[in-house]
Parts: sequence; C-alpha cells; structure tokens
Amino acid sequence: MFFIALGGNIGLLVRPRALAGRACECMTFLAAIEFSPQAIAIAMLGAFCLGVAKTGFPGLAIVNVLIVAELFGAKESVGIILPLLIVCDLAVYPLFRRHASWRQVWPLLVPTLLGVLLGFFWLGRLDDQMARRTIGCIILAMLGLQLMREYRRSFLEHLPDSRFFRWLSGGTIGVATMLANAAGPVYSIYALVHRMAKEEFLGVGARFFLLVNVIKVPLLVDLALINARSLTLDAILLPGIAAGILLGRRLIRIVPQRVFEWLLYGFSLVAGLRLLLA
Repeated sequence: MFFIALGGNIGLLVRPRALAGRACECMTFLAAIEFSPQAIAIAMLGAFCLGVAKTGFPGLAIVNVLIVAELFGAKESVGIILPLLIVCDLAVYPLFRRHASWRQVWPLLVPTLLGVLLGFFWLGRLDDQMARRTIGCIILAMLGLQLMREYRRSFLEHLPDSRFFRWLSGGTIGVATMLANAAGPVYSIYALVHRMAKEEFLGVGARFFLLVNVIKVPLLVDLALINARSLTLDAILLPGIAAGILLGRRLIRIVPQRVFEWLLYGFSLVAGLRLLLA
C-alpha cells in the first residue's frame, strides 16, 4: 500500500518545470525537476534499503528500484541507481574477495555483456511509459524467480549446468540489469545450480556485479541517463547508502528474515503491478 500512496502523491514530491524541444529528450526528465525534501527523504529510504541489501539480503534492492522509479521516472531511475550500486560494490568487495576468484566470473561475463548491449539498444528506444511497464514486468519476473528459489529449491539444484544454461542466465542478467538494475534473483538461481556456499555466492557476486556495473556507465552516459543532475542526487543519497551498509547486518539480526522476505514479496507484487498497469 505504501507504493500506491506514494504514486498518488508523486506530484507533490517533484515539481517539473517547462521543457522545450529535443533538448528535454536528451537531458531527460530528471534534468528538469527540483528535489523536494519529501522526495529526498523517501529516496534516502530507498538508498538505505540498497545498502542493507548489499550486506546480506539481496532481494531488498528491489525496494530501491521501486522507490526511485516512482519518484523520478522509470527510465531515469536506471541512471540514478547505477552509481549508487557501484559505491555499494566498492564497499562490499573487500569484505568477500577472499571467498572467490575472478576465474569464476569469466564463464558468465560474455553472455551477460551481450545481454547488456541488447538492453542498451532497447532502453534507448523506450519512452518513460514503456520503461515503467518493462521494469514492472522485470520486477514481477524476479519475484517469480525468488518464489521459485524459495519453494522449488530442490528442482533448481538439479538443473543441469550446461553451456545453454550459462548463456541463458548471463543473457537474462545482462538485459535485466541494463533495463532495471534488478538481476539479483537470476544470479541467485545461477549460484544455486552451481551449489555455491554463501560466502562464495557473495564473493563471486561482488566481483561480477562490480565489473558489469562499471561497464554499464558509458552506455548510460551515452543515453543521457547519467548526467550532472543525476549525480547530484546520488551524492545527496550517499548517507543513506552508508547507513544501510553499516546498520544492515545488525538490523537483519534484530528483524526475522522471514518478515523481511514477506514484506519484500508484498512490496514487489503491488509495485510491479502498479508499474505494469499504470
């Protein structure tokens, strides 16, 4: 219900100015809004969720995707979130680097980069309405994968680790991360098939997503989704990221993980449908 209320009051949170001609398409809607205190406060909550997600609860990152897409536009949210993800990746990589090696990253990298390129060409041709629906579809698909991982774990563990599976996983990760910064559940299933221990899962993921996210930067700059305005907002949100990383482990110990999971499933379902149907 939080996201329904959020969407209904979005006009109070950001105040658009008049835009003109082709310049507004290049600079995007983000370049022409003012950040109200209410918008910053809610976006800070999303940044906090992203920081918590990187310390041991990956699915919570979807909440940040939903919040930023509602506040600043679906297409623009892709460029806002990416630098924040890189900051998180740089912060957590030293914590888990000894649990994996770069050799484990390479088999997944080539199909992922092809997926990123496909997502790049697709994203460049989407308007904001189509971007909302695309991100909504991706979020609902990721929710389905999370539920499958939860309730059909034995089936997933027995999937064959074939070349086709690696290319399908990598391609899907690439498209999902380029269009919505939301590829975590696909990587989780890939790790499950490979029977990675928790530390190995975090170590490979830290390397893999740091590399992929850095590669995505020039592509989003080319689409004008990363610009001076979006980076200003990212700088404002850094305290939320830091708080999430610092407090994430302690918070997860206090609040039962099952409560986190069901809240996440509920938020993802409501917001994914809202983005898809709005």
